Amino acid sequence: MNLKKICLAVDLGAGSGRVVAGVYDGGRLKLDVLNRFPNDPVKGADGWHWNLEQLFVNIKQGIALAVKKYGAAVVSAGVDTWGVDYGLLDADGKLLCEPFQYRDSRTEGMQEAAFRRMPRREIYQRTGIQFMFFNTLFQLLAERNCPARLKKARRLLFLPDLIHYFLTGTAANEKSIASTSQLLNPHTQTWERDLIHALELPGDIFGRLVDAGTVLGELQPVLAAETGAKKLQVIAPAGHDTASAVAGVPAEEPEPVFLSSGTWSLMGRELSRPVISEASYQATFSNEGGVLGTTRFLKNIAGMWLLQECKRAWDVAGKPVSYDALEAQARKSAPFRTFIDPDAPEFQTPADMPAAMVAFCRRTGQAGPADFGAFTRAIFESLALKYRFVKESLARVTGKPVDRIYIVGGGSRNDLLNQFTADALNCTVVAGLVEATSLGNILMQLYALGEIHSLGEGRALIRRSFATKIFEPAHPGAWDDAYPRFQNILPAPSP
Repeated sequence: MNLKKICLAVDLGAGSGRVVAGVYDGGRLKLDVLNRFPNDPVKGADGWHWNLEQLFVNIKQGIALAVKKYGAAVVSAGVDTWGVDYGLLDADGKLLCEPFQYRDSRTEGMQEAAFRRMPRREIYQRTGIQFMFFNTLFQLLAERNCPARLKKARRLLFLPDLIHYFLTGTAANEKSIASTSQLLNPHTQTWERDLIHALELPGDIFGRLVDAGTVLGELQPVLAAETGAKKLQVIAPAGHDTASAVAGVPAEEPEPVFLSSGTWSLMGRELSRPVISEASYQATFSNEGGVLGTTRFLKNIAGMWLLQECKRAWDVAGKPVSYDALEAQARKSAPFRTFIDPDAPEFQTPADMPAAMVAFCRRTGQAGPADFGAFTRAIFESLALKYRFVKESLARVTGKPVDRIYIVGGGSRNDLLNQFTADALNCTVVAGLVEATSLGNILMQLYALGEIHSLGEGRALIRRSFATKIFEPAHPGAWDDAYPRFQNILPAPSP
């Protein structure tokens, strides 16, 4: 193959990270996963933090492996991560502390504190973002409990921005990751200064915003020498991993409906402009930044986190079980026995997820799951039914019907959940791009390098290069019968 360009996607998730080479020959693209590594939070005296130093060691190792394998063909790199988390730099550009982990308990009570400064509806009207306890807005209010650190802060950088800064020395906030903060105006794509002022946050820490596809600069000389990457361009992709994943959706039609399935499920529609209305507020949809002027109109849903935490509890209890075994047992379990609301508060940070599920069932008048297969089936069925609930809300709020959905991310390889989703939503499911986030990251690097010229051209490249799997509804009637029972366990809308 005639190698043309190698672009490196540094893709960090809340549980693991990877450095992936995008091998582009001018007509097709293939992926080469160079290294994978865990991403485990660490407990400090003041709460849970990310081990950014270790992540950076692994990133440098991935770059060095790419150079060793592909040599001078390695031309660019870009970083994407989960949303909302950030680091604060002092006047000398030094990190004031390791970034906090978004599930840390320091945000308890911060939503109420914010609403005392600006009403809930007004915050939504200004930002168009779904209220989640861990949004950057609420994390920054929690920083007021450590006034010395906030007083020293001169710059806020979200995690992909922070790693780009370490790589290049350039400090900039990419817009898609900034949009997850609940501090960005989705219409103007600028900081929402009136909100920042109302919250009494230091306005000067919110700096330059850049679009996905911006060249930030070359690798710093000391890092170039360490990794062997002499002329590596660092390019900001969509810094939010979901924004990169949506960019990597292999859609032909405009405004595709997507489901990014991983620890979180993020379901929505790519639009040309934000939708901020009473209906979107009541349905708790977010307007997050996409690539090349698009908006990701979406809703966060607790995803495979539910099963991950069950498996972790079982492993700790000395009953280890593989994900393949859990799926196989779920297939044999009786259908529609138990439903949970995946987004119930008790599932956000439970000490024991299986126990939390049993308690939820008791509270809602249901028999709790009795074995691994029943727990797994309850999670998969409940997720599929929650997707249906969101699909109906999405169609109602946007006025656009949904007949096809693209599932990307790690969850896209789960055939059982994919079929449940097709049945529950009674629509076609296109699945299979596990590394869609890396693909979307690489597309924006190719765009910056002049190799592709539009999102449609990039998606056509993905369709030429990678296969997908189609799931059609098989038994939608049974899911129609189960859906009213599921709706009965959901909470009433917030006022």
